[in-house]
Amino acid sequence: MKITTQLALAASALALVQAQAAWAQDTANPDDSQIVVTGSRAEGRSKLDTASPVDVVTATELKQQGTTELATALANTVPSMDFPRPSATDGTDAIRPIVLRGMSPDQTLVLINGVRAHSSALLNVNGSVGRGSSAVDLNSIPSTALASVEVLRDGASAQYGSDAIAGVVNLRLREADHGGGATATYGLYDTDVHTARDSRHVTGESSFTASAWQGMKLGQDGFLTVSGEYTHRNPTNRSDADPRLDTPAVDARYGDPAVEGYSVYANAGKPINDTWEAYAFGGYQYRDTSSAAFPRLASVTDQYGLSDIYPDGFLPKINTHSKDMTVTGGLKGEIAGWKTDINLSYGRNRIDYWTRNSANYTYGADTQTDFYDGANIYDQWVAGLDFSKQFDVFQSLNVAWGVEGRREGYKIQAGEEASYGYGTAYPDATPGAQGFTGFSPSNAVEKHRNNGSIYLDLEAQVTDKLLLGLAGRGEDYSDFGTTGTGKFSARYDFSPSFAIRGTASTGFRAPSLAQQYYTSVASVISDGNVVLTGTYPSTSTVATALGGKALRPEKSTNLSAGFVFRSGGFDLTVDGYRIHVRDQLGLSELLYASSSDTVADLLEPYGVAAARFFINGLATTTKGIDAVAHYRLMTDKAGTFDLTLAGNVNDVKVTKVPTQTSTVTDLTLFARTRINTIEQGTPGEKVVGTMVWSGSQIGATARVTYYGNVTVPGSTAARDYDTGAKAITDFEVRYQPKDEPFNLALGANNLFDIYPNKTPATLNTTGVVGFPGYSPWGFNGRYLYVRASLNW
Repeated sequence: MKITTQLALAASALALVQAQAAWAQDTANPDDSQIVVTGSRAEGRSKLDTASPVDVVTATELKQQGTTELATALANTVPSMDFPRPSATDGTDAIRPIVLRGMSPDQTLVLINGVRAHSSALLNVNGSVGRGSSAVDLNSIPSTALASVEVLRDGASAQYGSDAIAGVVNLRLREADHGGGATATYGLYDTDVHTARDSRHVTGESSFTASAWQGMKLGQDGFLTVSGEYTHRNPTNRSDADPRLDTPAVDARYGDPAVEGYSVYANAGKPINDTWEAYAFGGYQYRDTSSAAFPRLASVTDQYGLSDIYPDGFLPKINTHSKDMTVTGGLKGEIAGWKTDINLSYGRNRIDYWTRNSANYTYGADTQTDFYDGANIYDQWVAGLDFSKQFDVFQSLNVAWGVEGRREGYKIQAGEEASYGYGTAYPDATPGAQGFTGFSPSNAVEKHRNNGSIYLDLEAQVTDKLLLGLAGRGEDYSDFGTTGTGKFSARYDFSPSFAIRGTASTGFRAPSLAQQYYTSVASVISDGNVVLTGTYPSTSTVATALGGKALRPEKSTNLSAGFVFRSGGFDLTVDGYRIHVRDQLGLSELLYASSSDTVADLLEPYGVAAARFFINGLATTTKGIDAVAHYRLMTDKAGTFDLTLAGNVNDVKVTKVPTQTSTVTDLTLFARTRINTIEQGTPGEKVVGTMVWSGSQIGATARVTYYGNVTVPGSTAARDYDTGAKAITDFEVRYQPKDEPFNLALGANNLFDIYPNKTPATLNTTGVVGFPGYSPWGFNGRYLYVRASLNW
C-alpha cells in the first residue's frame, strides 16, 4: 500500500481521537493497569507506558471465539498476525505456522512465561506461506492454560536472542491457587460451496473440544494450576470436481485435516522463605492428524496391477503423530540486592509420519497399503541466569543483565523399507509410498549444537517525561561463531494523555538445525539406472559441488516510531516500522542435471539427477503501520461496551535475490513463486473492528475483519490468481445467569459464508485445489457453534 494510504489511516485514527475524547474524560481505562512483562524488564509498566508496542490478548478474549486453536484465536484478534491454512502440503497441513507482519514464521520468537519455547521438528518444504521455515507450533499449547498472551511488535534480538526479528509472542500461563472452570464447544459447518466446476451445500464436518482448569494451593502460600484439553475435529473438503473422470466428481480432499488430540499443562509456584520462591511449569500434547494427498486414478492403479486393491483408484492419506513436551523449573529471589531468576528448561517435539490408503507401485499387487515413513525430532535445553536492580540514578535506572546457554538437537529417523524402497514387480516405477515417501537410512541424521549468550539491558526514567532504553547482546554458536545485536528505545510523554515513542535495533536469526541438516533424497530409475533427487544439507558433498556453503545467520535492522494517546476510556496507538533483513535464508529450487551441461557435470559423480539446498543471500524490506483504537463505555442501564478498531498496513519487498552460486550460473535459484509468496502471500491490509457488549445476564461479541487481497503466484504472471479483498463477520451471543456459575454461548464464524475467489478451472486441471491455500482466513465457509461453560 502506498504511503498516502498509510497516512490516511493515521489521519482517520486521529480524527477518531478528537471525536471521542470530549465524552470519554470520566470513563476508567482498564488498559492503564494492564501490566506487561514483554519488551521491558522494568517492573510495573502497562502496555500503554512502554517504548515498544505490545498487544495483550486476555484469556477471556481467547475463549469468546468459535475457534479453540490458539493460533487462529490470535490471528482473529491481532491485526498484524495471520494464520493461513494450507492444504495438500504434507506435514504443513498438520503443523501450520503463524505469521507476524508478513515475515517468515521463524522470525518471531515465542516465549512461555518469559522462557524460550522450542520449535517444531517440522521443516516447511512445500509451496506454502512460510516455505523453508521451522517455527514454534502455537497450537501445541491449549488456550485454557493461558492467562494472557503478549505480542511485542518490535525487534527484540538484543533483549531475547535469536528469532526476535519481527517480534515476540509471550504466552503467560494461569496462576491460580483456587477456582476452576470447564468448557465444552461443539460446532459444524453450514455452507454453500461454489468451485469452478461444482456447487454443493455442506452441513456437518463437526468439531468438539472439551477443556478444564483447576487452581490448587501448595501449602498456605503456593499455587498449582492444572489445565487440560481434548479435541476431535473431522476433516473439511473444498475440492473441485475432477475433470479427468468420465463423469466429473469430487474425488479429492482439500481442506482442514482430521485432528484428534489431548494436552495437559501445569504451572506452579511456592515460596521457600521470605526471599526465594521455586517455580515450575510444563505440559504435554499428543496430536493425531490426517490430511490427504492428490488422488490416484484407476487408470494409474490398473497400470501397476492394483485393480483388485483399488478398483476405483485411491486417495493417499498423510498421517502425523506429534508429541510435544515442555518442562521448566527455576528459582526467583535476591542476591546482594539484585533480583535473581535461575531457570532450566527442556522441550521436545517428535513427529512420526505414516502414509495410509496408499501403495508402493514397484511392489505391484504385493504392496502394503499403510507405511511407516519415519520421524523428525527436535529438542532443546535452555539454562538462564537473569539479574535486575533498580538504582536511584536520574528518577530511576533499571539495570538487567544475564547469561543463557542452549543446546539443540535434531534427528531424522528412517521409516520402514517399503515406504521408500524398491520392489521387483515394476522396477521402472517411482519407488516409495504414494503421497508421502518415507525417509530412507541415507536421509537419517542426528546433529547437535550449543550456544551461549550474555546481555545487558538498561532502562532509565530520565525525567517525568523522558524514558530511554539501551540493550546489547552477544551470542556464540558452536556451528557458525559469534554475533552481536543492540537496541535503543525512547519515549517522551508530553502530557498524561499523549506520548511519542520509537526504537532502533539490530537483530539476527540463527539458521535452524533443520535448515542446516534436513535431508529428503529419493531414488528414481532413469534409463535403467538409479539416480537421486531431493533436498540436501548445504554442506553435503552434493550441495557443495553446486556451490553450497555453511549457512550464516540472518541479520536485520529495525526502526519504529509512533505515538500513544489516551483520555478517559479511550486510547489510541499508532506505530510505523521498517524492517530490513539481509542474508535471509531460502530453499532453492531443484537444480536439474538436465538443465545445463555444467550442472550435469557437477552432479554426475554422485549419481544425482536433481538437488536443492538452503542458500543465504535474499534481502527483504518490510514497511508498515499498526494502529489500535480502543474505547470502553460503562453505563448504568445498558451495560459495558468495549469497542476496538485495529488495523495493519504492511508492504514486503524482496530487494535482493541470489542468481548464482560459486559453481552454478544462469539458473533460477529462487523462482518467481517463491519471491511473490514473500511479497504477496499475506494481506497488505488487515482491519479488525470488534464490539464486546456485557449486560447483566446477556453478552455479545461482533467482529468484522477486512482482509486485503492475497495473490497466489503461478509459474508465470498469467497463472497468478487472487483471493480477493473480503470482509469476514463473526458473531457470538452469551447468556450468563446472574450469580450462577453456568454460561452458554451461541455463535457463527464467517456468518455471511464468505469464500476467497475460487481457483480458476484452467489452473486446476486435477480439480483438487478448489480455493487458494494462501487465504488468510481459510476457505471453509460458515461455521456454527455452541459453547457451554461452568466456573467454580
